[in-house]
Amino acid sequence: MRWLKPLPLHPRDTVHVVAPAGPFDRPAFEAGLAVLSERYHAVHRSDLGASYRYLAGEDSRRSEELAQALRDRDARAVFCARGGYGSARLLPALPLADAAPSAFVGFSDLTSVHCALQAQGRVSIHGPVLTQLGKQPSEVRSALVRLLESPEAPPPLSGADTYVSGCAEGTLVGGNLSVFSRLLGTPYLPPLDGSVLLLEDVTERPYRIDRMWTHLRLAGVFSRVRGIVLGNFTSCEEKDAPYSCADVLRDLAREAGLPCAAGFPIGHGAINHPVALGTRVRLDADSARLTFLEGAVSPS
Repeated sequence: MRWLKPLPLHPRDTVHVVAPAGPFDRPAFEAGLAVLSERYHAVHRSDLGASYRYLAGEDSRRSEELAQALRDRDARAVFCARGGYGSARLLPALPLADAAPSAFVGFSDLTSVHCALQAQGRVSIHGPVLTQLGKQPSEVRSALVRLLESPEAPPPLSGADTYVSGCAEGTLVGGNLSVFSRLLGTPYLPPLDGSVLLLEDVTERPYRIDRMWTHLRLAGVFSRVRGIVLGNFTSCEEKDAPYSCADVLRDLAREAGLPCAAGFPIGHGAINHPVALGTRVRLDADSARLTFLEGAVSPS
């Protein structure tokens, strides 16, 4: 597949802020918006703070908002207010093939949009949502700006542990395990052959992680990818259990038999380091090191 990268951002460029998933905490959102607005001209609709049950407004509101943002060729990026749940409901209505060459930024439930973009051969940014951005350390904010503005490959990222030795090179795909596993059998799954799979999650008990991972295995995912990068699995412990979530993940990774390193600062933890999905990476599982072989944005 020939991958399309977004155009690079410049200070004061217009960027959209959207809420395609769940309703958000207003103070946390405002803190993130303030950080974003320090560098870019952030715009959003007046009904961004809408709420309908567990969603940030009805599907019609959220799909129209996101579709407009994706089509806008006068803006350079689309940032998401929060994850939660609901973005997968919008996929059939989105102009994925005709989207402007803008950077899409988000994680967690927004994995569904990332995967749908990768299915169209588009690079996107797995990174903080606005309700998280205001709490991120300065190095994460700087890394996000560098990723969005420079066509050069970013510095390598280090994990914490080796689950399965070996090296793997391929296109980085994936995101949240729960959301990614729900896309199996849909047209929104990204190309997996020869890829490196990123997985992270939050508040999922170990048996549920096992169940979702087993779903991937039975669907043949691990026979197609070359390596596995595990980010944060936050608040995923079973109370009073004699085993940890890491114990379960380590055993699952060994069953898969692919190079696998864990503990990368990606996901729902205190640090959510941005990475570009749809770009080539090299995983050295023995040193728990993820090397980025290209930048996230085009040269111009």
